[in-house]
Amino acid sequence: MKKLFAFLTTILFISHMQAQNSNENIIKEWQRAKTYTKEYLDAMPETGYALKPTKEMRSFAAQFLHLSDAIYGFVASATDEKPPFGFGEMEKSNDENKASVTNKVMAAYDFAINAIKKYPTQNLPQTVKLFGRFDMSRQLAIEKCFEHQTHHRGQATVYLRLAGATPPAEKLF
Repeated sequence: MKKLFAFLTTILFISHMQAQNSNENIIKEWQRAKTYTKEYLDAMPETGYALKPTKEMRSFAAQFLHLSDAIYGFVASATDEKPPFGFGEMEKSNDENKASVTNKVMAAYDFAINAIKKYPTQNLPQTVKLFGRFDMSRQLAIEKCFEHQTHHRGQATVYLRLAGATPPAEKLF
């Protein structure tokens, strides 16, 4: 009986440590993404924040405000953390001030990082209805959000080149 108890205790401890490590890895990736995004925001000259490659496209600033709106929406759904803004408010502000946009974007990353840190890792497999339409695990919702911010940051590379600025080097690790 003692051996069985010791075995089960060991299994539970290993499972707990793997879950803890998983959450730490998620947070590390979001911190890396925040740093990388800040490099993009810093690389664009102030005058480039209003740049729209075509009239149908978002401005450089709107790309990052949209990215921030999505971070709030996805992460709030995944973690039940209340966002400080309604969905879409950031982009609708039409803010094109470099300092202001940078602060707003960094605040969205801080929201995600803090919400994920606080959220119990063992609840990440639970199903949530994202944007009232898509059933998925909370973990997958966070992953989709990460993919979304990566997509828009990647689009910003073209904006930087059009403005004559150099995009930051890849920050994969």
